[in-house]
Formats: sequence, structure tokens, C-alpha cells
Amino acid sequence: MSGFPIEARRQLGFELFAVQAGQMPSDFKPMPQIGKGAYEIRVHVLGEWRLIYVARQADTVFVLHAFHKKTQKTRKADLQLAARRYQ
Repeated sequence: MSGFPIEARRQLGFELFAVQAGQMPSDFKPMPQIGKGAYEIRVHVLGEWRLIYVARQADTVFVLHAFHKKTQKTRKADLQLAARRYQ
């Protein structure tokens, strides 16, 4: 996430902290095509930013992929990368 603007990184960090505290992010959607328990956090700050994660245990969150979304449809390469990392 080093290439993300500070505002987007800050918002994603806040959302991940909520997940670690056992809450759901403010704007998310399930990603069953990635794997069971995978979710996408959506951040709308200076563009569209996405973070795909899975929380398999109560105290552990695995970030599978984070990216800048430039089109309405998520790129297949981004989905495939997250799915590979899920495995």
C-alpha cells in the first residue's frame, strides 16, 4: 500500500482495525469467488481503493491484495492474485 495516498491508507487502516476488533468494515462486500470468508473493503478517497482480506481466526486478519480500482469492474488479474494468495 506504499503507493496509496496517505488518506486512503489511513482509511483502510481504520477499516482493518475495526475488523481486528471483531466489527465489520463500513463499506464492504463478500468475495466468495476468492474463497470462504473473503471480503473486499471499499474506500472512496481520492479515487477508488480496494483491499481484499480474510479473517480465519478471531485475532488474525490476512490481507490478500490491495489495489487502486480504475474501472467499474474489478480486473481479473486482481481477483486471480487474491485467490492465489488465499490458497
